[in-house]
Amino acid sequence: MWAASRRPLSSEEMAVVEQNAVALGVTIDTLMENAGRAVAEEAARHLPAPPARLGVVASTGNNGGDGTCAAFYLHQWGYSPEVWLVRPPSEIRSRAARRCYERVEHKVPIHVRVPRPEELATMPVVIDALLGTGQSPQLRSPIREAVDAIRSSRAPVLAIDLPTGVLDPDGVKPSWTVTFTTVKTEMAGADAGEVTVREIGMPVAAWRRTGPGEFLFFHPPDGRQDRGRSGRLIVVGGGPYAGAPALAGLAALRSGAERTTILAPGGAAERIQSFSPNLIVRAFGPDRFRPTDLPEVLEFVRSAPPRAVVLGMGAGAHPETLEMMGGLIRALLGKVPLVVDADALGALPSPSEIAGPDTPDGSPPLIATPNSGEFARVFHGGPADSLEGRAAEVERIAAERHLILLVKGEPDLVSDGTSTFENAHHHPAMTVGGVGDVLAGVVGSLLAQGLAPLHAGRLGTYWTGSAGLRAATAHSFGLVATDVIDELPHALVGGLERLQHAT
Repeated sequence: MWAASRRPLSSEEMAVVEQNAVALGVTIDTLMENAGRAVAEEAARHLPAPPARLGVVASTGNNGGDGTCAAFYLHQWGYSPEVWLVRPPSEIRSRAARRCYERVEHKVPIHVRVPRPEELATMPVVIDALLGTGQSPQLRSPIREAVDAIRSSRAPVLAIDLPTGVLDPDGVKPSWTVTFTTVKTEMAGADAGEVTVREIGMPVAAWRRTGPGEFLFFHPPDGRQDRGRSGRLIVVGGGPYAGAPALAGLAALRSGAERTTILAPGGAAERIQSFSPNLIVRAFGPDRFRPTDLPEVLEFVRSAPPRAVVLGMGAGAHPETLEMMGGLIRALLGKVPLVVDADALGALPSPSEIAGPDTPDGSPPLIATPNSGEFARVFHGGPADSLEGRAAEVERIAAERHLILLVKGEPDLVSDGTSTFENAHHHPAMTVGGVGDVLAGVVGSLLAQGLAPLHAGRLGTYWTGSAGLRAATAHSFGLVATDVIDELPHALVGGLERLQHAT
C-alpha cells in the first residue's frame, strides 16, 4: 500500500475516511479516545500547572464526545475541568460520546445549559467542543448562544477539529485548533489560530482504498420538492453495437438518474429502445455517427439540458465517428460533466485543450474510464511491477492530461492527478462484457446528481463492485452485466443502512 496523502480534506471526505476505518476494524470508541487524549495534551500545553481550571463547552455529537473525553484525561492529570453541555444528555447521539460523558458525569462539574460569558472569562483555556466537522453555514440555537458566550468571554480558546462557526463571520475565533489526521478544507481563509494536526489511528488503507464510507457521498433527494436535483443524463453511443449504451442508460436509472436519454445512430436506435421502455432514445443519422451529425447532436444536448453526458460505448472506432466524438467533447468541455468511455477514448482532446475549463469546484472537466488495455493503448500507460508503480503511473498521466482517470482492473484505480484511490471491492466474474458500460452509467448518474467528479469515480467503482458481489452470490461466474444493474438499488440500500448503524 502506498503512503497516505496528507492533502486537506473536506468534512465530508473525512467522514468517509472515518467510516472506512471502522470497516477496517477501528472502532469509533478508539478514534474518540485517541482524539480526546490528543485534545487534552494540546490543552495542557497552554494551561498553567495543575490544578489549573479550564472550561469545556460541548454539544451532544462526537465533537462533544472528544471534549468530554479530554476533560476526563485532564482531570486524571490533576487539572480542574468544568463542562457546559448545551443540550440535555439524553440527546447524546452516539454510544462512544455517551461513554465519554458518563466517565466524567460524577467527577467534574457539569452544567446542562449555555455558559454565561463571565463564567468563562476567568478560564485560562476554553475548549470549543460544540460542532467540529460537518457544520452547516447557519448556527442555530443553542449553539449560536454558546458561541456568543465564548466570544464575549474573551478567554483563550482551543477548538477541536474545526472551530464552531468556521463558515460564519461571527463564529468562534480560537487561539489554537487541534485537528485530526489532516487539515480540513473549510479552514482555508478562516481564522483557526495556530493549527496542530494530530494522528488518532486512521489506517492508511482508510485513506486510499474505497470502502463503505463512499456511500456518504450519495445524497438522496429530499422529497418531491427536490425533483430535478438528480437531473437528466444523456448517453451518446451505439452504432455497430446497441447493447453497450442501453446498459449504461439502465445502470444510470438504477443508480438514481431521473431520466436517461440515449442519442444513437438510426440503425442502432430502434434496437436500443427495444431493451427497455424506461429508456428515451433519439436517432441521429443512419448507421454510425459522422461529423455532419455534430450540429444536430449539440443542439439537442444544449436544449435538454443534461446534468452530465456519458459518451463512447458501442460507437465504434471509424475515423468519422471519432471525429464527431472529439468535436462533441471539445464543445461540451467545462459546460457539463463528461464521462468518456470505450471508443470515444480515442477522440480525447490534447492536454492543452482539456486544461482550460475546470468544473466549478476546480476539478478536471471529464472522467476517462479505460480498461487496462485501453489505458496502455490510448494513454501509453506502461506496465508496472507493483501496485505502487501502477498507481504512480495512473496519477502521473491524470495530472499530465488534466482529467480524472478511472482505470478498470485488479484493482481499479481512480486518480485526479493529485490523489489516487484503489478499489478492490468487486468479483472476478465482473470482467464479463458490458460491466464497464454499467460502471460508466453509474458514474454519469452520480455526476448528474451533483457529485464532484472524483467522488463520483470513487463511489461509482465501489457501488458497482458491491452490486457485482451481490449478483455473484446467485450467479457466480455465470454473472452478466444486467445482473449487476439489477443489484444496484439493493447495494445502495445496504450501504446506507450500514452507515446508519456504524456508530
